[in-house]
Amino acid sequence: MIRKTAVQIGVAALFALIVWNGYVVVGYVKQMRRLAALTVQSSAIGAEISGVLKDLTDMEAGQRGYLITNNSSYLQPYTEAKDRIAADFASLREGLANRSERERSLELQVESLVNSKQSEMEHSIALRKQGYRHRAFKLLDASEGTEYIDQAREHLSSLLVAENGTLARIESERNAGLGRILKETVVVNLALLVLVGSLFVLVRDHGRVLEQEAVQSAKHLAAQEFQLASIMSALSNEARSKTSTIEANARLLLQEYGGFLPRHAHNCAEQIEEASSQLEQLRQDLVGDSRSSNDEKEQYEAVA
Repeated sequence: MIRKTAVQIGVAALFALIVWNGYVVVGYVKQMRRLAALTVQSSAIGAEISGVLKDLTDMEAGQRGYLITNNSSYLQPYTEAKDRIAADFASLREGLANRSERERSLELQVESLVNSKQSEMEHSIALRKQGYRHRAFKLLDASEGTEYIDQAREHLSSLLVAENGTLARIESERNAGLGRILKETVVVNLALLVLVGSLFVLVRDHGRVLEQEAVQSAKHLAAQEFQLASIMSALSNEARSKTSTIEANARLLLQEYGGFLPRHAHNCAEQIEEASSQLEQLRQDLVGDSRSSNDEKEQYEAVA
């Protein structure tokens, strides 16, 4: 009984460990998916910051090239960058929506500085187109315009550093989660191994106990059958003695006094003799069936 209870408790514990192991794995998978989404988001923000920086570089290079050469072909990268930068700022604002107030403030400052710088660029290009080369270069070399672009690049660099820090934190969290899941998995699997081994031993011992109990029960049943057979044999012999006596007395009665008995008494004596004979035949049939069953049982046990 104790072994059976221990096996039941062990099976319940085994099931609980399997469920816990699955829960740990599912939790780790969810965490990795969340970190992967954060990594993609942070990488996208970094790419958008780099895109804005490239737009600024292309606009500045196009402006300087046109002012120096008066060749309109240099305005193509400027125009393309000017068309892209609005969309790049919109994407950057959307990506920073869940970031800190400082990062969102830096983005707004960059956008304001770039707008101011873009106005200065448009003005210098317009002056160069009108033939005012000296005035255009004077506007280009003005400290105010240079400060716009320098501050914008500085703020964008700060945003890029912040995103790199975010990526580093995500990577650190991923490594910590990996180490934790490895430890928990090792512990749970070791517990499963020990529990399965213990259950195997308990089940094997319980099977041996059941086998021994079955052998004892078989021996007890065989002893009871032997006792029953002995009782039946004794009863059979007793019945045989009684029926033989009754049959012999009835036959003697008919032989010695059959001529003197009334017809009714003569018929009763014959019925007694016939009944005794039938009882003896019935007893012999029952004893024969019992012996046949015992022989078949002995043959089956011998084969087994």
